[in-house]
Parts: sequence; structure tokens; C-alpha cells
Amino acid sequence: MDLRRRFLIALLTATSSTAAFAQSIGSIPLDYREAQAILLEKSDAIQGSDADVRSKEAQAGSTRTLGRPTVEFEGQMVRYQKSLYLPLGPLADVAQDYAISDPLRFEIERTSTRPIVTATLPLYSGGQISAAQSGSVAQLGQSRAERQIVIDNALLQMTQLYFGQQLLTRVRDVRRDVLGGLERHVSDAIKLEQAGFISRAQRLQAEVARDDAAREFEKAQADLESADATLSGLLRSSSPVVPATPIFVITRPLDPLDDFLDAARRAHPQLERLEAMEQLAQAGVTNQRSKLRPTVYGFAQYNFDRRDTLLTDPDWTVGVGLRYTIFSGAGRSQAVQAARETVSQAQAGQREARTQIEIGVTRSWNETEAARRRFLMTDSAIASAQENLRVQAVGYQQQQTTSLDVIDAQLGLGRARVQRAQAAHDFVIALAQLLHVSGEIDKMPEYIERGERIAP
Repeated sequence: MDLRRRFLIALLTATSSTAAFAQSIGSIPLDYREAQAILLEKSDAIQGSDADVRSKEAQAGSTRTLGRPTVEFEGQMVRYQKSLYLPLGPLADVAQDYAISDPLRFEIERTSTRPIVTATLPLYSGGQISAAQSGSVAQLGQSRAERQIVIDNALLQMTQLYFGQQLLTRVRDVRRDVLGGLERHVSDAIKLEQAGFISRAQRLQAEVARDDAAREFEKAQADLESADATLSGLLRSSSPVVPATPIFVITRPLDPLDDFLDAARRAHPQLERLEAMEQLAQAGVTNQRSKLRPTVYGFAQYNFDRRDTLLTDPDWTVGVGLRYTIFSGAGRSQAVQAARETVSQAQAGQREARTQIEIGVTRSWNETEAARRRFLMTDSAIASAQENLRVQAVGYQQQQTTSLDVIDAQLGLGRARVQRAQAAHDFVIALAQLLHVSGEIDKMPEYIERGERIAP
């Protein structure tokens, strides 16, 4: 059973190494900037947002010419009948002698065409045109802000997956190193047991720890494979993506909190979106108020067929018209009030968003600083764990320590290495969240350049 277990562990390690080698052959190494560019190009969510922005741009362009005249052509072909009556007056008596009835009745039946051009020019709209133009511009601003929100969220997700994959790679490597160290310890324990220097219980302790490490290694390998698939799917890559930009930590203190707060107040897309919604609500108020006012327009009409027309059709017409709604079933003053309340709602939403964003920036800044300081404290932990393992291994060879002491030291070193990688990863993710809530996630490459790369 011991030989079988050792064989399975060796097979697991060899299979993992072979799979990793085979994966590296067909993998695509990408640094962070390249991954960022691919995401912006291939993300379906971003492309959908781009299409919405183009739609709103076309809509805004269509409202710029609302003040120009509208020219319409109307062509009709009609079949009609017309009856005319002509009183004879003083000739009625003479007409009776000739059996002619009074009045004379004429009946016309014919087919007529009506090619007419009509032009209408708005002279005063009561504010409807300006409201429509302002509303379309506000919708465009809202769409652009929403697109930026989609981009920022996608960049944050990609950052989390990009550096998360590296953390899992480091965890896998640490688990493999721990498994290899415990495998060597088991081999030494078997030799010492055969020589009579340690008991069977100490050898079993080593084997139990080795088996636990094998399970942890297998789980780390499975987690890494899932992360690889997720990152490749996000970047729409048919081959595995290997991050080439390592996890980093900025060892110097961050920029002051006020700098990030100012950036969030100045350029956070959520605030831009809410400001656009307020402008749209203001346009709604203008539109509702315009319904309380008259509209004035000029018009002209020209008939291209003057010979073949109805008797009531003029050759041409020009004039000015006024339209005013005296009474409507809908309460127009209440509609204005409703639109004003929508403005108040948008303004309240802006105030709440500013408060929440400031809270989020402050919390993320504190978390990033805490992660940075926590990482700096891992240097001494790694050094202490390495020295402890060396001392325990030497003592074990000299029968001054037990197998359990060596196992604890081996696991302690692995734990310290994982904690160091986790602390660096926590810093990167906290920094990404800080930049995201500040509206500056696109500046992540600049912070990467300022950072210190973390060796495995």
C-alpha cells in the first residue's frame, strides 16, 4: 500500500507537470496592457454599449434640424361626381315654355389628379423644440456614461481574473513544493525507521501529512484550471492565456486620499450618468410647460395641376397658423409638477451617489494601504519560516526533533509563502477597486509600472 500511494503521488505530480508543459506550448502570454486592449476590442458588453452610443448620437443629430421647414408632397388620383344647380330667375317663365325646369341641374363626373406640395415652418413652439434637443443631448450623455460604466466594470473583472490566476498559480506551485518536501521527508522517515532511529508512528505522521499535501495540491491544480478557462473566455481566446505581468506591490505609501476623492468627484461615470438624467428630467419639465403655450407656424401649399382640379381647390395658399389647446382631458399642470418631481428625484440620486462614492473611495483607500503594510510584514515571516525548516530538518537528522516538528516547519513555510502571495494579491485587487470607485481603473497600467514585482 505504501508503494502504491507513493506511486500515485508521483504520478499526480508528473501528470500536473506534463499538463502544464503541454498547456504552455499552446498558451498565449499577454502582459496587462495587451489583455486590456483585447478586452476593449472583443467584449460583447462593450460593443453593445458602443452601439447604444451610436444610436443616441444619431438621435441627437436628428433633432438639430427641428426648426427647419417640413416639405411634403401629396399626390392623389380621385374619381368624383359633382351636381350643380343654376336658378333661372326672370327666365323661368320662358324656360317653362320649352319644358325646362327651374333651376337648371348640371351633373359632372370625372377623374382628377391632385399633385400638391405643402411646406410648414415652426415659428414658435412654446419650447417643444428646445426640449427635444436638450433631451436628446442628455440621453447621449447618459449613454456615454453608461458605456464607461460597462468598460470600467469589465476592466475591474479582467484585473481580478488576471492577477487572481497568478495567485492560484503561486498557490499551486507552493502546494507542489510542500508535497515534494514532504515526499522527501517520508523517504527519510522510512530509512530512519528501518534503521531503528524513529518509531512507526512518526513515519505514519509523515505519510498522513504527505497525503494531505497531495490533496491540497490537486485542489490547487483544479482551481487554477478553472481560473485559466475563465480568463480565456473573458478575453475570447481559444487558447489558454498566460499573464506575463506579475503580481506587484507599491511599497511606498499611496497618494493622499483627497486625490482619489477629487478624481471620483470629477470623473466618476456614475455621477456623469446621474447628471445626464437630471438634464433629461429638466428637458421633460420644459416639454410639459410648452404644452401650456400656443404654437405658431407658417405654411404654404402649391397645386401643380391647375386645370384638372376640384372646384374648391386653390392654385396656391400661404398663411400663418396658431394652435392652442384650450382644454385637455389630461391635467397639464399636474404633468408639469410630476416632471419637476422627477428633477428632484434625480438631484437626490446625485447627492446619494456622491456620498456612497466618497465612502467607497475612503474604504478602498484604507484597504489598499492595509494590504500594502501587511505585505511588507511578510518578508520577516518568510525568512523565519525558512530558518525554522532548516533547523528542524537538521535536528531531525540528529534525532533532536521529531517528524511532526519537520512537518509543521514544512507546512509553516508553505503557509508563509501563500500568505505573502495572498497579501500581494490583496493589494492589487484593493488598488484596482480603489481606482474603479475613483473612476480611474483605466490608469491601472501606470500603477503597475510604479510597482515592485513579486518573485514566487
